[in-house]
Amino acid sequence: MPHSEILTFEEIQSVVAAAIPLGINKLRLTGGEPLVRKGVPQLVEMLAKLPGMQEVYLTTNGSLLDRFALELKRSGLTRLNVSLDSLKPDRYREITRGGDLAKVWKGIHAAQDAGFTPIKLNVVAIKGVNEDEIEDFAALTLEHPFEVRFIEYMPFGPTELSRKLSHLPADEIRLRIEKLGNLQPLPRRSMSGPAERYQLEGAQGSLGFIAAMSHSFCPTCNRIRLTADGRLLSCLFSGQSVDVKSLLRTSAPAARISEAIQEAINAKPDVRNERCEGYMSSIGG
Repeated sequence: MPHSEILTFEEIQSVVAAAIPLGINKLRLTGGEPLVRKGVPQLVEMLAKLPGMQEVYLTTNGSLLDRFALELKRSGLTRLNVSLDSLKPDRYREITRGGDLAKVWKGIHAAQDAGFTPIKLNVVAIKGVNEDEIEDFAALTLEHPFEVRFIEYMPFGPTELSRKLSHLPADEIRLRIEKLGNLQPLPRRSMSGPAERYQLEGAQGSLGFIAAMSHSFCPTCNRIRLTADGRLLSCLFSGQSVDVKSLLRTSAPAARISEAIQEAINAKPDVRNERCEGYMSSIGG
C-alpha cells in the first residue's frame, strides 16, 4: 500500500482525540508488526499525552523489541503483549516463516529490564500445531511474572490453510493445565476485555483464556478498530467499516469524526459471522 494511503501520526491522533470524550480511554497499537513503522515511539508519546487517555498498549511479535523497549517505556507505553506461538526454535521459525525465537526472548528480557510488568504472552492454540506445548507455556508462569494468554484460533482469510486449521477449545486447555496444579480464578478487572484469568497455585504469573470460537463474547465486546488506511471496524468478522480517512482529508470538523466513531460503535453486532474473509495482517492482528 502506498505510504500516502495510510494515516499519518497526526491523523491517528485526531481520531483518538475524538474518541476519548465517547468513553474510549484505552488504546492498543497492533499490526501486522507495529514496530516496523518508522517512529512508533513518537506516536506512542503523541497518544499517551492526550488528555483523558489512561493506557496505551502495544502488541508485537518481539523481533524488534530489544531495540525499542526502553524508548517505548520512556514514550509513555503502559503495557506490552508479545505474540509467541511456540517455545521450540524450529517450530517457531516454521510458524513465523523465518522468525528467531532467541531474538524474541532477548526482546522480552529487554522489556522486563525497561520496567514493563506484567508482560502478556499471546499463544494462539491450534490443533496439530502447538497443542503439545500447552503445559510448557503454562509452566512459565510458575517461575516468571508473565500473563500467558491462550487464544482460540480464529479462521481469517480466504485461504486453504485457514480452512484446514482448527482451534483448541479453551475448556480443553484448562483441563490440561490443571494437571500442573490447582487453577484459581482471578477477579475480573473492569473493562478488561474477553480474557478469563486464572493462576496456578503458588505461581508468580497468571493465565488468561480467550474463547473466541467456543464461547462467544460478542455481547460484552467493548472494542473497535482503526485500520492503518483509515477505516473503523466494529467487528473483525462483520466486513463492515466506517471511513474516517476521507473525513480527515476533507477537513471535517472534530464533531463529524466523533459521529463516525459513534456510528461504528452502534454497528457492533450481537453475534459475529463464522469467518472473516479479510487477511488479519491487513486489518490489524
